[in-house]
Amino acid sequence: MSLVLAGLLVLAGCGGGAGPAASAPAGPPQRGGEVTALEDQGFAGGWPTGLDPATSTTGGANVAQLGAIFGGLFVLRADDDGGNAKVVPNQAESAEFADDGKTLRITIRDGITFSDGTPFDAAAVAFNFTRDVGSTCTCAPRWPLAQNGITTEGARTVVLRFTRPYASVLNSFPVTNANWIVSPTALNAAGPDAFKVKPVGAGPFVVVSNQLSSSLVLERNPRYFKPGLPYLDKLTFTSIGGDQPAYQALLAGQAQTYEGLNTTPLLQQAQTNDRLTVTVQPATSPYVIQLNTKAGPFADERARQAIYYATDFDAIAKGLFKGLYPVSQSFTGPGGLFHEQTVPGYRTYDPAKAKQLVSELGGLTVNLGTLRTYVAQQVMTALQTQWQEAGITVKTDIYELSNLVQSFNSGQWQAMLQTAGAWDPASGVGVAFRFASTSPFSGVADPQLDGLLDQAAATLDAEERAALYRQAGAYISEKSYAPFGLAFAPANLAVRGVHGPGLTTKIPPIVVNAGILWDEVWRTQ
Repeated sequence: MSLVLAGLLVLAGCGGGAGPAASAPAGPPQRGGEVTALEDQGFAGGWPTGLDPATSTTGGANVAQLGAIFGGLFVLRADDDGGNAKVVPNQAESAEFADDGKTLRITIRDGITFSDGTPFDAAAVAFNFTRDVGSTCTCAPRWPLAQNGITTEGARTVVLRFTRPYASVLNSFPVTNANWIVSPTALNAAGPDAFKVKPVGAGPFVVVSNQLSSSLVLERNPRYFKPGLPYLDKLTFTSIGGDQPAYQALLAGQAQTYEGLNTTPLLQQAQTNDRLTVTVQPATSPYVIQLNTKAGPFADERARQAIYYATDFDAIAKGLFKGLYPVSQSFTGPGGLFHEQTVPGYRTYDPAKAKQLVSELGGLTVNLGTLRTYVAQQVMTALQTQWQEAGITVKTDIYELSNLVQSFNSGQWQAMLQTAGAWDPASGVGVAFRFASTSPFSGVADPQLDGLLDQAAATLDAEERAALYRQAGAYISEKSYAPFGLAFAPANLAVRGVHGPGLTTKIPPIVVNAGILWDEVWRTQ
């Protein structure tokens, strides 16, 4: 008997229109004009290996660019205030589970074509899925595929068969490269090196030019399958060196949007500027101090416990960020599914116990790294101070995203301050990404934890999933695998007169930044 996933997903087709934006747009959306969107070069503004979803190493950060070029089989939508978030079909028409969640049939909308005029059909989607599962991108799907697990039925249906029930696969689509379908014809004609610079999809925009990690110029796709969309004639993504220069560029009229502002003083300043619309997204991803338990000092549980006892995230949240970001003891923030604010038995700040453990260990030296963002760097500096007060010697490193990926892949790391959640814990850079034995971005190898996470990802029942995630959170705490911290919530800025879902309305970040629906972004003329 077929099972249709309920409660978390809406599997009916979705229309192209957007509701009224938080910035109270004057009148209905208007067609025409152009927007320059700024992206921080330390995260979303870096795409050094191009924008072919199967070969990009930073695709999980480049959701904005990839969504604009490729659209997506599924997208995350929400009410304007961020409520009732659901993954809904976009280029897909429907999706249906069978075999108690071990089989998924995805039906593609009829009549879609890529921007090169070739058919967007089941064969093209299956071709992409096969490429994507072998990708080195952090956004590659981690599907438990059965042998010959990607097939087609007719011209419009793709079938995925798994070795175990895998109900969470649909919620993970919007942040995996399997969501962004490339034209097989264009790929074969151009070759992989040229294609990654000028990829071809079926999204709302087509690539005009692409200077890697610098500037991406797009124009309206005349073959886009949604009548009347996109609203914009032209969309340009420009990499910029952080929040402050982005803010100044918006005020100078050099750009119209900026995604992912996280400099707290600047956010407060922007909120008082009547030339800007500021939208703080719901927090889904708590920071976590990942500890590499496979080698080095954190193979010893006492060292991990010392980090828990030496860490006071409540003081950091209140002292540095004035309570703007809530503190979570588990892996999903309050804007995400299955959020648990507290975990029974969680080891809280106790510097005396931390000092005692450090003494038992004969000292503790830690290399702590993080990305080059304001919040992360502020938190890392505060952690260094707290840990040193507990007798821990701390060395710190700041990474660009590509270097961070290399460090994880090498296995030669000790502690990393990272965001640790997703809107759905099983999606993208969710809990398994940071804690599963099979993930290269995990410092943990524990079959019992793997089993809990696999069960939670498998079940169709929301209450059962919630119970399993509570068990997983308690187990991570019991083993002192990684302390969680403040749930970071980025903000998007737009100049007045620019509107769009996820930009001037709230959509929970499916990983770090919200998935802006660029086909529905418009500006007053």
